[in-house]
Amino acid sequence: MARLILGISAFYHDSAAALLCDGDIVAAAQEERFTRRKHDPSFPANAVRHVLREAGVTTMDQLEAVAFYDKPFLKFERLLETYHAFAPRGLKSFLKAIPIWIKEKLFIRKLIQDELAPLCPGHVPLLFPEHHLSHAASAFFPSPFESAAILTIDGVGEWATTTIGVGSGNSIRILRQLDFPHSLGLFYSACTHYCGFKVNSGEYKLMGLAPYGDPDSPQTREWRHLILDEILDLREDGSLLLNMDYFAYATGLTMCHNARWERLFGIRRREKETELTQPYMNLALAVQQVTEEVVLRMARTAKELTGESRLVMAGGVALNCVANGRILRSGLFEDLWIQPAAGDAGGALGAAYAAHHVWQGEERRVNRCRDQMKGAYLGPGYASGEILMAARRWGAPCVAYDDFDRLCADVAESLAAGQAVGWFQGRMEYGPRALGHRSILADPRNEEMQRRLNLKIKYREGFRPFAPAVLEEDIGEYFDLDRPSPYMLLVAPVKEERRKPLPDGFPQRSLWERLYHIRSDIPAVTHVDFSARIQSVNRDVSERFWKLIRAFKDRTGFGLLVNTSFNVRGEPIVCSPEDAYRCFMRTDMDLLVMENCVFRKEDQPPPQDLANWQATYELD
Repeated sequence: MARLILGISAFYHDSAAALLCDGDIVAAAQEERFTRRKHDPSFPANAVRHVLREAGVTTMDQLEAVAFYDKPFLKFERLLETYHAFAPRGLKSFLKAIPIWIKEKLFIRKLIQDELAPLCPGHVPLLFPEHHLSHAASAFFPSPFESAAILTIDGVGEWATTTIGVGSGNSIRILRQLDFPHSLGLFYSACTHYCGFKVNSGEYKLMGLAPYGDPDSPQTREWRHLILDEILDLREDGSLLLNMDYFAYATGLTMCHNARWERLFGIRRREKETELTQPYMNLALAVQQVTEEVVLRMARTAKELTGESRLVMAGGVALNCVANGRILRSGLFEDLWIQPAAGDAGGALGAAYAAHHVWQGEERRVNRCRDQMKGAYLGPGYASGEILMAARRWGAPCVAYDDFDRLCADVAESLAAGQAVGWFQGRMEYGPRALGHRSILADPRNEEMQRRLNLKIKYREGFRPFAPAVLEEDIGEYFDLDRPSPYMLLVAPVKEERRKPLPDGFPQRSLWERLYHIRSDIPAVTHVDFSARIQSVNRDVSERFWKLIRAFKDRTGFGLLVNTSFNVRGEPIVCSPEDAYRCFMRTDMDLLVMENCVFRKEDQPPPQDLANWQATYELD
């Protein structure tokens, strides 16, 4: 009889559900994709319904266990001890947080059971692995390695903010732990907040802004030293102590004490949506440089403690693909694997894995050639017939192709002509990256494409870079990277021979002059520092996406495309055909391809009721 385990993460941000069958991933998805509420923290009822449906589960008796991704009582202990340690500071936060815990979160076992009852009646063991064990399990167990060092870095779980461990077979041992309030993830989030971006969703914006900083500026160098002298005491092994005089998150309702930061750096906290001036770019660069140094030292310590030649990573900081690229280039490890759903959403999968291997003691099967994530294509999928039925309901004209190769050739022609294409194929991705199943695609050679995608389709800040999706076999033609990067979690340099020289005084030019200067023969995916966040596409893992890129190469000679997530600012990545068509109709996209069905913008009727189609975007 199949052994099924349901994993759940919820009640903080990025709630999700995942289901294992005999250690194999059946399905996994984030709740936000169904509710359309970005970073939805609520119980993942829709995601649970999806993963159970994929396995035909109708009653709890069919499950071995349900695993929740952390230990609420241990987290409550940390809250109480923290408030006690900082008293009398934090009274306002205490009065807001503790009643919620007493009313709801201390009874989380009953809350989970009550939420599951209408979805899947019955009773089953409910397990609570620690937060960082869930992260470690999500990183090691689906990796292609028999054994590996494990590094998990995030804001905070129960007490831990960072762990170093080792995985072998079906076991994980935690060897070193850094505890709250000292947290690299919370330091980075505080800097995100100070630079005017939203915590828990704007950290990648800070990472994207950093290359606009001037590394040769005395201001950048001074601020890096100030961070290391005044804010963050970094030890040789990568452990750190934060100067809590600068931070409010332990007991307050904000991330940092803005007045202290202002006195230290001489600039006020940037207000959301205000102009991005050079000092904030330089601060972002200084913060990124410090973060990379901390992560590199932690990785070095993981190597020394474990003696392993391979490293796996998870936790929100593992999404910092610039730091990941630095680990890879350091040569510390022969290979590196990062969980594509590295944040809290991935905790659902890790909790299920921990239950299967640690609690049940089940042996682990390893495919040394490929990980167990199935390309992260673990969400809902829709057949062409369903899409055609939906199109008829919408009154949306489309062309249904019988020959997918012909479809790819026609779409490649449209891409080469400068059109932006919504691409909706197969099962939705698990994790924050669109990997060619729910993507917006464009021609990387087009020097105007970054501006158009940011401002007229994504409705987001103009400085934000775009990633290339490149044929795996062609990756070395464009980038200084000697291995696949299937999950868009590594940054590598664009090859020297593809670059174009920068003008004199480039760092001192305006943001817009730097942003739209042509830096390579693939300008739409070349960041200001000649880097790119790379997704390699393997034919066996994502055949349809591979075929499209191959068709584009046949048409243009370039085996890569711009790939950005199929959504607009403030909205999760699309899940259903309805989501995709709505996004297509209210943006400047030219073409929508869903399975074998192609919708051209000029053929579509205007919406009968604009209120049903126009979105109110939350600026984040």
